[in-house]
Amino acid sequence: MEQFVSTVTCFTENLLHKQSTDYDEVIEKLFSEVSALKGFPKIPDPQLEECAIQLWNWAVTKNVGRTISTTQKAKVRHVACSLLICSEPENPTEGVIRKQILMASKTGRTWLDCKNPQMADNFLRFAVKSLETLYGQLTSRGDAASDEASSKGDVEKDLLRVLSCQAELALSRGSNQEAVVYMQRCKDMLLRLPKDTAYLSLMCYNFGIDTYNLRKFEESSFWLSQSYEIGKMNVKYAPGSEVQAKVLRLLAIVYLEWDCQKFQEKALNAVSLANKECVSASGLYLKIRILLRCGASDDHIRAGLNEMLESKVSLELCLSTVRLLMSEDRETLAFEYLKRVCQHFEAFPDLGTALVLHIELLLQRGKELLGKQKIEDAITGHYTGKQLSPQALTSLHVMLWDKASKHFEARNYSEALQWYNYSLSFYKAGQIEPNSAKLQRNRASCFLQLKQLEKAKEAIKEAERSDPDSIFTQFSVYKIAVLENNVEKAAEAVHAIGLLSRSPVAREDGLLVSENAASQLLSLAAQIALENEQQETAMKALESLCENSEDGSQVLTALRCLVRLVLSTIEGSSDEMRNGTLDVLLPYLRKALEKVSRQCRLTVAQRTEEANWFRKIAWNSALQCESSPDRMRDFFVLSYQLSLLCPPDRTLLMGQKTCLLMAAAASLELCRKSLPSAQSEQLTQALEYTHICGEVWKTLKASGSSPMDPTDTLLLLYEFEARAKLNDPKVETVLESVLELDNVETKVLETIAALAMEPPAHFPLLCKKALRVALSLHKKQPQPDLASCSKCVHSLIKLSLPSGVSEVEARVLEEVWDYYEEALSIITTAPDDFPEMETLWLLTRAWNTGILLYSLAQYPEAERWCGLAMAFIRHLRSLQDSYQTQMSGLYSEILDRLDKAKKNLMEE
Repeated sequence: MEQFVSTVTCFTENLLHKQSTDYDEVIEKLFSEVSALKGFPKIPDPQLEECAIQLWNWAVTKNVGRTISTTQKAKVRHVACSLLICSEPENPTEGVIRKQILMASKTGRTWLDCKNPQMADNFLRFAVKSLETLYGQLTSRGDAASDEASSKGDVEKDLLRVLSCQAELALSRGSNQEAVVYMQRCKDMLLRLPKDTAYLSLMCYNFGIDTYNLRKFEESSFWLSQSYEIGKMNVKYAPGSEVQAKVLRLLAIVYLEWDCQKFQEKALNAVSLANKECVSASGLYLKIRILLRCGASDDHIRAGLNEMLESKVSLELCLSTVRLLMSEDRETLAFEYLKRVCQHFEAFPDLGTALVLHIELLLQRGKELLGKQKIEDAITGHYTGKQLSPQALTSLHVMLWDKASKHFEARNYSEALQWYNYSLSFYKAGQIEPNSAKLQRNRASCFLQLKQLEKAKEAIKEAERSDPDSIFTQFSVYKIAVLENNVEKAAEAVHAIGLLSRSPVAREDGLLVSENAASQLLSLAAQIALENEQQETAMKALESLCENSEDGSQVLTALRCLVRLVLSTIEGSSDEMRNGTLDVLLPYLRKALEKVSRQCRLTVAQRTEEANWFRKIAWNSALQCESSPDRMRDFFVLSYQLSLLCPPDRTLLMGQKTCLLMAAAASLELCRKSLPSAQSEQLTQALEYTHICGEVWKTLKASGSSPMDPTDTLLLLYEFEARAKLNDPKVETVLESVLELDNVETKVLETIAALAMEPPAHFPLLCKKALRVALSLHKKQPQPDLASCSKCVHSLIKLSLPSGVSEVEARVLEEVWDYYEEALSIITTAPDDFPEMETLWLLTRAWNTGILLYSLAQYPEAERWCGLAMAFIRHLRSLQDSYQTQMSGLYSEILDRLDKAKKNLMEE
């Protein structure tokens, strides 16, 4: 046990010197150490007793400032009391026993407060045992009679407190009979301890409340009866008549709720006794309640009502009693009593409350005509010095609006208007009240239903004057504008609703307006406009809804409506009108993309459905933009972007590929029509689209593709054009990729050649390379296409022939000579099929080259090229004779000049 003593001492010292934030850990260690002891083993060590006292005093001081919790206090007291018991000497003195009693009883009480009856039980039992031991010591000791009596009285008082705690403990365990036994012992002791009468009475009252809350009516009635009886045992020390009446009223309620028919007499007796003990408003009201529930006669109830009036209760209680009578179907009695109440409180300033209740009861019973008469009396009184109190007037307004609302729902608009007008009658002309705007809006709604537009406009003007910053006021303005076909006014109202919806907090009659109220109004506004065939106004409302609503699903629904409205105008329209309509559609689709992308509340299925719907719209819109590449590109890009929000499958990937191909083609087409300053951006876009398309195409090819699919070729063509016009050196690599294609078509190569020289591109070498390969492929055909071959040769010669003196080089001339020989070869193969004008062009260009060389004194070459030109004359058909005569003379003249030039050169 030395180790135990050392550990406890150490923990105690730690706790006494700990900061307030560190209590819990040390308390838990102490509690765990002491709880491990079995029973209370004797450890007669002074250190333990000292620790016990120190811990007890520490808990007392900390409890003053509420530094520790109730549970922590219970644990510290538990430890202190246990240590004191363990350190008890073999023959404890009276002082030690008294300490043990104090600690054990307070520890048990604290555990009870912590709702831990098991822990409490051990200490309370020990307290009782110690009290009995002390009582025995006092009895056996022969001290002076007065001192002995005083000491025994203290012991009995402590015992009563402990026994009452044991009764509470037993009750908390559900052992009512055990609690009764303990309480009976306490009652028996009251003869000797009369001053504890109030304590014990209140203890039983609390037991009655606890069991009542648990709906244990039989047990509750017993404890409440005990409380009242104990209170009567000694009037001098009883809790007082007010408390006794309170006990009896609760007892009456218990009987009332337990079984009113069975215990009606007991309930009435209890409440009557309560009212005799101390008359109170609650007691008189309870008596009427019980009489009504028991089905008492009107005469009996009248007696109770008379008693109430004679007792000078408040007007409010009397009116509550009237309501109670009405709820129990005692209508005649209720109206009779209400009349007496009004007479009784005639001079009371708040008598209007009774008038309002009278109106309410009449309306509840369907007596609208009498109710209206009373309302008109109230209106007259309002302007003749008998105003209702603010609270009563508010209640009346609520009642009037409720009646009006019900008539409006039943489509009795004239009747609804009358009830709203009653409410309006309480407002002075020009008076602005918090609810006046709402009232005028409601009146306007009635006027609109009654087709009284001018009166509706007047009501709304009043509403605007009272509350122009209300979305509901602006909505009413909008409705009238639509009915008047005032597009501008309707648009202004829609704009105002949108602006007001962005306010941090909007209020309507002191109540928070729901966040989506403005959105719902805008949606309704669109519906109203469409019903009145005002599509433009409907679109304004839907656009405002999309701009201001935080509800993504609501915005997507609005965008669908907008898209449908726009598309309905496209059919049969001119190209110019169609383009304008598509320009309106484009931002709606972009907004849809933004909302579907960011809408986290959508399920996967909902997101897919929304994205697919808008994707198809974008696709179909792109197909209508054949004459507008910029629009086509934008719609196809949107369709692609929306497709990214759908689960990928082969069909979707094919759609993505097509979108990107068409977007690239549209960008290139747009570049051809644009100013040079804008071309770079469009070409870069085209490259981006081809790159992304290439990635999609790779995925598709991995799952199988048709060998006839032209996608690879198109991607390379688009990339070649973009890079060529961007003057990108990688363009040569692209051409190599084209040449590596399986079964590359001559048409592709001819297109490449054309693109290589299409401004701003200028790649003649690549052009010639493509043309040479194309020519080679043409010649390899079983039946070569001479026209195509001719075009290739023509282009090659045109690209290669020198255009000036500076370009005349032997290498270039030799290359062109080869092309001419190719041309002659083609002509020879099919002289009759070769175009005559093409032959003439070849002849002319060869002759001009010879003349150029002659001017440069390159006589042998000049003679050679002029001879080549003469060789083409025989391949002319209709023009042969004409050119034969003309060219022969010129050729002879040239030859003569060449001879002279040669001789002169030799002489020099």
